[in-house]
This record gives sequence, C-alpha cells and structure tokens, in this order.
Amino acid sequence: MSSLTYDLTLAGLSVGAAAALTGIGLIVTYRATGVLNFAHGAIAMVCAYVLRGLVVDRDWPLWWAAALTLLVVAPGIGVVLERFVFRPLSVRGGDPARALVASIGVFVLLVGGAALLWGRGARDDAPVLVPAEPWGQLAVVVVLAAGVGVVIRRTRFGRELRAVVDDRRLAVLAGVDADRVAAAGWAFGSFTAGLTGVLLAPYVRLDPYGLPLLVMEVVAVAVAARMRGLTVAVVVALGIGVAQSQLTRLHPSGWGEPLLQAVGANLFVVALLVAALVLPGVGTRDALPRPATARVPAHPGAWIVAGVLFLLPLGLAGRDLHTAVQVPALGVVLLSLVVVTGRGGQISLGQAAYAGLGALFTALLAAGRFPGLPRLPELAALAVAVVLVAPLGVLTGWPAIGRRGLALALATFAVGVGVSRFVFDQPYATSGLSLGRPAGFDGDRAYYVLELVLLACALLAARALRRGRTGRALAAMRDHESGARAAGVRVPSLKLLAFVSGAALAALGGGMLGMGLRAFDPAAYDPVRGLLWFAAVVVLGADSTLGALLAAALLVGLDAGTRGGVAAAVIGVLAVLSGRFPDGPYAALRDATNRLRPAPTLLAVRLRARLRPPAPPPRPPRVPAGATATGVGSRTGTPERAAPGTRTGRPGTAAAVRPGTADEPRSAPPTGRPAGAPARRHGGTDREATEDARTTEQPPRRPHEEEPATEGPSGHGPPGRGTRGRATGPVAPGEPRTGPARAGGGEAPAGRRHAGGSAPAPGPPVLAARGLRVRYGGSTALDGVDLDVPAGRVIAVVGPNGAGKSTLFHCLAGTLRPARGSVSFGGRDITGLSAQARARLGIARTFQQLAVFPTLTVAENVRVGAERGRLRDPGAVERTLRLFGLDGPMRARPAAGLPTGTLRRVEAARALAAAPRVLLLDEPAAGLDTAEVTALARILRALAADGTALLVVEHDLDLVAGLADVVHVMTAGRIVASGPPGSVLDTLGETTGP
Repeated sequence: MSSLTYDLTLAGLSVGAAAALTGIGLIVTYRATGVLNFAHGAIAMVCAYVLRGLVVDRDWPLWWAAALTLLVVAPGIGVVLERFVFRPLSVRGGDPARALVASIGVFVLLVGGAALLWGRGARDDAPVLVPAEPWGQLAVVVVLAAGVGVVIRRTRFGRELRAVVDDRRLAVLAGVDADRVAAAGWAFGSFTAGLTGVLLAPYVRLDPYGLPLLVMEVVAVAVAARMRGLTVAVVVALGIGVAQSQLTRLHPSGWGEPLLQAVGANLFVVALLVAALVLPGVGTRDALPRPATARVPAHPGAWIVAGVLFLLPLGLAGRDLHTAVQVPALGVVLLSLVVVTGRGGQISLGQAAYAGLGALFTALLAAGRFPGLPRLPELAALAVAVVLVAPLGVLTGWPAIGRRGLALALATFAVGVGVSRFVFDQPYATSGLSLGRPAGFDGDRAYYVLELVLLACALLAARALRRGRTGRALAAMRDHESGARAAGVRVPSLKLLAFVSGAALAALGGGMLGMGLRAFDPAAYDPVRGLLWFAAVVVLGADSTLGALLAAALLVGLDAGTRGGVAAAVIGVLAVLSGRFPDGPYAALRDATNRLRPAPTLLAVRLRARLRPPAPPPRPPRVPAGATATGVGSRTGTPERAAPGTRTGRPGTAAAVRPGTADEPRSAPPTGRPAGAPARRHGGTDREATEDARTTEQPPRRPHEEEPATEGPSGHGPPGRGTRGRATGPVAPGEPRTGPARAGGGEAPAGRRHAGGSAPAPGPPVLAARGLRVRYGGSTALDGVDLDVPAGRVIAVVGPNGAGKSTLFHCLAGTLRPARGSVSFGGRDITGLSAQARARLGIARTFQQLAVFPTLTVAENVRVGAERGRLRDPGAVERTLRLFGLDGPMRARPAAGLPTGTLRRVEAARALAAAPRVLLLDEPAAGLDTAEVTALARILRALAADGTALLVVEHDLDLVAGLADVVHVMTAGRIVASGPPGSVLDTLGETTGP
C-alpha cells in the first residue's frame, strides 16, 4: 500500500509540475502585460509539434531540437505576438477587453494553423525530453519560480515590470521602455508554454485541439494565486496533481463510481470551476470593447440578398445539400451570442456547452432515456429540451452579476469545460445514443425547410430582445453598466435574462445541428468550438444578426470545401487584426473604400452647387409664448410672466444660451459677478484658464447643435412635476405670488439668497447621511460625514482633490457601501440598497466622466432614464428633450460623436426624465463653455424652485457661488466648513488664494 501511495504521489508531482509551469508562464505574462494569454495552450501545442517534427521527421538530435524549440521558436512566438498583435493595442490605450479578444484570436489561429499543417489526427510518437520521474520537472519548476521571484522583487527590470503593469503611460513618462518589458514578458511566458508542451506531449494526446485545452484547464492554479503569487501557484498545482493521482485508488460501487472517476480524471477542471465561480474575480475592470460608434442598420437589400442565398441550397442535392443543412442550425447558435455578447455586452465562452446540452437532451427525450419524462417525438423533444436548458443559463448568468471582463470570461469558460468533461465525455450519459429527424422531415431538403422556419423564429426572438424597452436596456448595460444602474435599469435581472435567452437559443441551434447530423457528436460541442464561435461573432459584428448568419455560412463553408482548420485560421486572423481595426472589418473596409474613391473635380463641385436648390433664409428663433428663462411655463397650462429685461427661451436656443446678442447686452456670468471682474480662484487656478482648456478640448460644433430649433409647444417644465410650490395661474402686476417664481421670473427660487431678506428655513431633508465612514486600505476616505439635502435647495460640496467628495457621492448614489454610517431617503434607511434600487425610488445622478450610451440615439438615451421599469408619463421624454434643446433633428442622432457639451445635456436630460426627487450632479460643468454653464445654471435653479433636492459636487466656484444655498467644504474626508456661499467661499478664497 505504501509503495502504491508513493508511486501515485510521484505521478501526481509530475502532473503538478507541468501545471506549475503553466501557472508561472501565465502569471509572468499577465504581470508584464496585463493580458491573460488564452493562447498559452496553443503555443504549447505548436512547440510540441515543432519538436516532434525536428526529431521524428528530420532526425535531429533531441537536445539540439529541444534547444532550438525552447530557446528560439517559443520565445520568438511570444516576441512576434507582442510586436504585431498586442503592442498596437497598448499604443491605442491598452484596452484589456480587446487584448482578451486578440488572445482568443491567437488561440483560434494557432489551432487552425496546426490542423492545416499537421492534420487533425492525434500523434503518439512525441519525443520524451525528461523522464517520467518528477524530480527533474520539479527542479525546473523550483529554479524557474525562484529566479522569476528574484528578478521581480530585487532587480531594476522587476521594478519596471511592476510600473508598466500599474500604469503603462506613466511608466513611459518616467523613462521606462515599456515595449522592452512587455516583449520580455511575452518571450518568457511563451518559453514556459513551450516547455509545458514538450513535457506533456509524450504522455497525453498530441493533437491541435486536445493539448491546448488540457493546458488551459490548469489556468486554475494561476487564478487561485490571484495572477500574482508564484509560490501559491506552484503549491496549488502540486497539491492538485497529487490529489488527482490519489483519487484513482478509490473504486466505489453503485451510482457514485462514474462520478468519482470523472472527478479523479478532471480534478484540475473542478479546481477551475471553484476558482472561477467561487473565488473573487480577477481583472474586474475588463469588459467587452465598448462600441465607439453607433451600429449602422443593415440595408434592406442586404437582407434580401441573405434570404436568396439561404434559399439557394434548396436547389442543391447530395453532399452539398447535406453540408448546407448545418448552416441554419449554426446560425441559431451564433444568434445566442448576438443576444448575450452583442446586445448585452457579456463575455460568454461557454455557449458550446448549451448547444451540446440541447442536442443531448433532445436525443435523450426522443429515445425515452431522460429521467422522469416519457419518450417524445423529435420535434416535441427539441421544444422540451430548449425549455429544460434555458434555466441552466443561470450557471453563467449568476456569475455575471458580480463579474465582468476577464473574471466573467474565466467563469463562462470554466462552465463550458466542466459540461464537456463531466457530461459529454462520460459514457453513462452518451453511450449508444442516436438522434433522428422529425417525422415528415427525414430528407435533407425537407429538413432544410424546417430549419429555415426555426431560424426565422429565432431571428424574430432575437429581434424582440434587441429592440424596444428590453433592447434599449440591454444596449445601455453594454455601453455603460454604471450609467445603466444609475438610470434604474435592473442590471442583475437583465444579465440573467440575456444568459437564459442565450442558452435557449443555443439549445435550439444545438438540437437542430444534432438532428441534421443524425447523431450526438460530443466533438461538435467541444469548448474549443465555443472559443471559435465567440471569436467569429465578435469580429464579424457582435450586435449584427446578419453578421451571425454570415459567420455560420463562413465556418461551415470553409471547413467543408477545404482542409479542416481553414475556418479557424481565417477567424483567428480577423480576431488578431481586431486591434488594428477597432471599429470592425466593415468599418475598416468602408474607410478603405472612401480613401480609394477619387476626390471630386472642380467642375463636379460647381455643377453640384448649381443643381442644389437654394437654401431657405434662416428664420429668427421663435420663443414660445409664456416661456420663462428656462423655457418652462406653468404646468397647468397658464403661462407665467417673465420679469422685465429677462431673456426668454429654452436652454440651448439662441435666445437662452448665446450671450451678447444684437438685441440685448451681454449677460453677466451666473454668479452675478460683473463682466470683466476677475474670476474666483480655487487652489490657485483661474476660471479663465479652465475655460480655455475646456474650449481647446471640446470638439467643433455644428450650427444646428449650437442653436437647436426652438419650435414646439410652450409651457413645459421639468418632466413629470406637478404644481408644487408654484403659482397655478396668471399673476397681475403688483400682486404677490403664492409660491416661488421660476428662475428668471423676477423672484428668487425657494431658499435662494437675496438681498434685503433672509432665506426661508429648509424643510426636513429628503436625503440624509449620518456618520459615513469609508476606508481604502490604510487610508480614510470618509471620516464621520453628516450631510442633509432638503427639498427645493441646492447643496454644494467643494474641496481639493482627494478630499473625499467622490467617495461621499458614491455612498449617496449607491455605488459604494460605507463601512459605517447610514444613508436615508425620506426617512427610510437605504444604506443597503443598490444604485438601480435608489434610482427607482427617485434618486438620479450624473457622472464626472460622461455616462451616455453611444449606440443609442439622443431620444433613446433619455427614454432609458424615463422608463425606470414603468413609463409613468409618456410625455416626459418629449418635454425633457425640449427643455434641454435636444428636440428636432438632434433627437434622432446617435450619441456617439456628439460634442461634450451636448453629451452633458443628454446625460442631464436622462437623469431628469423620470422626475427624480433628488438629483446628484458630479461636476456637471466639466467640458461646458460659458454659455452652456449659464443655461445649466438656469435649469438647475428652476428644478430647485420646483421642489427638487440637488447636491452638486463641483470645482467651478463661480457656478457654486451663484447656484448653491449651502456650501460644504471637505478636506481629508471630513466636512470642515458649512454655510451660505458668500461667507464660505470668501473664506475659502482667502485660505487658498495667493
């Protein structure tokens, strides 16, 4: 018994040593470049094939061939990848999401290239570089781990490596050669991958698919080490290897025997599932590449062409028709990725598992072998299989709630590998299983017609999920998840909906694929297939149903008409090039076509000018009757009078925004400071310098963006408000008002400072914070902060950078939970509520960094905020668009590419569309010019007069002075001064001034 234990331990140490090498290589590459190299296993496979080719096919001496493979070929692959694939990505900003897609593309490319060069068959004659005893492998692992640890901790290169990982741009400014550091990291990582491949190849199946997947299964050791600790990775790898070997001694009887055997053979997969689903996620800042531009809808002619092409196989026969049967089925599977990844923005590398489960459940139900259910006809079995598989989408949807990017990619990949190893590869589940076609559709042509009907149903389902209210919410979650939460979108529920719907579509396509092939083939749903399908959908248009159909035709056609592996190689090349063409191949092709198009000649320009009808003369902007300075009339339909000399019109119009028009003198800044007076200073920074910087950074504006049309119904105020605190009818001259007048109407809003009288006392706070305390590591961000935000008042928070303003803002908005203290809303404790739950209660917010949804139009952005789970007032969207000058042609324009000032208005309009009781504004004047700041101040004054509670975090002290009722000054996580703007800001100016 002791001899058996010793032998099993040695075998486990040998396996664990190979896994430790993989972990070391993945960690070093990640720490040097910030990229989890999904191609690590593919590089290992290529190096194993190269060594075998040199030794077996060319009769090279083993050690000479090993030296060339490990010291030249493997590091060379890493250097080439860094130079031509990942360096362009880092130059464009180091988007980790694009790096993840590119690494998957490299994996697919190397697998496809290996299948083309060496065939798909397994090889069992790989040369043995190190004997099976583990001592040599252990020595290599220990030396490598110790050497890497010394280099990282005690050398200049190690310090440079850590600096590049933390902030590449800052490291470059400090004189660090980031390219050299990244190239060294990739070279070493590829060396360890090659070493792993040549050590494992003699003892496992050497083929283009099996070895890469086997190597990637042991990524669990790197995840368990949090992608940082080399010692932890080595210990975990050796421990799992020994435990896996010892499990082979157990031979229980009964139903537990196959399960225990599966666990014993795939303990690294179990570790991967635990590491990816249970341990805290790594790389949570990663996400799918956010679309920089709005998706251009496919031309109707493209759909006509696609329909004709999909009908052409009905004229085929024989093998060609049998091959074409796979295209609609695979198209349905890829549509599931369009819903999950393209529209929902969630990385899903496990869709092959759901497709395989759909085929497996269909076969079991049709054969009468599914526990608890009778035998069903094939078509009914397919429908029931879809219903059974759909809830299993929670397996990947639930981790998506708390994970993003790299962490979510690992979780979905782990689920796909786990299903493949513990279900598809087990004889108890798949032995003796066949799958027929539905009655009446046995022939290829008849079955193809049935597939086209099911494909049309899937297209309609995908269209329903991508349009309307659900589609807007999914797009908002994809474009900016934090912004979607702030708009009240139920992000967790929406993620579950996306994954469950995607699982149902994948199951439908998988069942169709199995019936088309007349068998359940586990290899057709291998996890490597899932990576290939994901890469194909991403590079050919993740949010395009037409792109999914094109990808299906491309994958089936290339592999059927040529040697196997061409489809993978083509998709891999496109994925690798995704970094050079960030907007996708279609946009790159369109740009290339535009560049090649000859410029129009002078004669053509003159002829076009003569043929163009003359433009109508510009009309002066019409001011709605009864509009106030904010463009807001009486909510009851009776217009309010503006004070003499007060400009009228909506913000954003020429009358309301442009200072110094021909009919009137230039207005003073919103602070009431005389024109030409020196600006206030905060920390020694002049307001004029800030405005110059903003003007320099702001993109040029088109005329219709600066002066939107002012036509439209009058008398529209902040959407959804009643007549609270306002006169409900016309007021004759000299008669007192019954409530506060609108801003610009001649009287100060409620609570506003005015000469000759004291401001009314504030009512009870709508939003209140008590004793908030937040710590980041060893530093205190908030230290016992108390804050009240009453209705109808503007509360401002100012202070230097690092004072804790943003942390306080996040605690109030629900994006950060304090360690101590409480937040209440209307007397209700909401400390534990999420951001979307607070938004639905009536707490709206804007962001310091713009949080708009670029792929949605301006009107759709505002509608996302208005819906909040229920569209309480259908007219709220239109009123908000008019209030902010976003109606007319502007409403239909995508948010992508609009100027900063316009985007600020879009974000503010989205926040106001649901008539919040509390509005939190995080530096709302950032990026705005003087005219836009003036218009913003008028709108905010009107909101306060309407009873909205406002909290403003702002560095622009001029805006604060003319807007706020109470100013709080924060320093080092505490509120050190509070009071009226005049006294507080004057004291602050004396303290921080020269």
